Amino acid sequence: MPKLHVLLKKEEIDDAKMQEDKTAVIFDVLLATSTITACFWHGANEVVPVLNGEEALREAKGREADSFCLVGEYNGKTIEGFLDPNPLQLKEQIKGKTVLLSTTNGTVAIRKSAAAKKVYTASLLNGEAVAKKIVAVHRGETIVAVCSGSGGEFCMEDLYGAGYFVDCLMNHTNHWELTDSAKAARLFYRSNAHQAEKILKDSRVGEMLMRSGFEEEIDFIANCGLIDLVPWLEDGKLVIK
Repeated sequence: MPKLHVLLKKEEIDDAKMQEDKTAVIFDVLLATSTITACFWHGANEVVPVLNGEEALREAKGREADSFCLVGEYNGKTIEGFLDPNPLQLKEQIKGKTVLLSTTNGTVAIRKSAAAKKVYTASLLNGEAVAKKIVAVHRGETIVAVCSGSGGEFCMEDLYGAGYFVDCLMNHTNHWELTDSAKAARLFYRSNAHQAEKILKDSRVGEMLMRSGFEEEIDFIANCGLIDLVPWLEDGKLVIK
């Protein structure tokens, strides 16, 4: 029976272990993977996750000026000349375009997980859809849910998102053996299953976003299962087709 494991922060990612026929599911609920999900919902063609603003600018070179958007933050502040990685504010600017996305934690976690057989991005918005995809396509593989964390620290909202995904997965099948970290994530979610907004707003990152006036964005992100889209990494780009 394959295993289902949860890493509590991106610093726990082991490249060598990721290469051993594993599928990775990345969570940065506030905000990167929620923003990625929303980008596709709003009609983006693809999302390119980069490590920092400098890499985003290199990726932009040679592209048609109206074919892409630079989107990014570093340590919670929007990178100068970039759009804010806000899942609601991007709606009018990204349709039909490539999003070059740089975030402090989420895009780094995606890139650090690239050695896995397959890499998906998930949030509360699309956790159910990702779980269905895993059940349909990856039944023989070990699944590693990666919580991005923040600045090397564990984040409560990522554990909640991973727990939601684990719960969705196990509601479809008991095919995977849960490690203790996966059981803990699921238990945390099930104990707070109808309190997504409170969990997100009470988290450290959530409190910071609330102080900056992002309550509407958090309320949107807290909509479990709203979006039936599954972004996955192909040749360094996140796509849904």
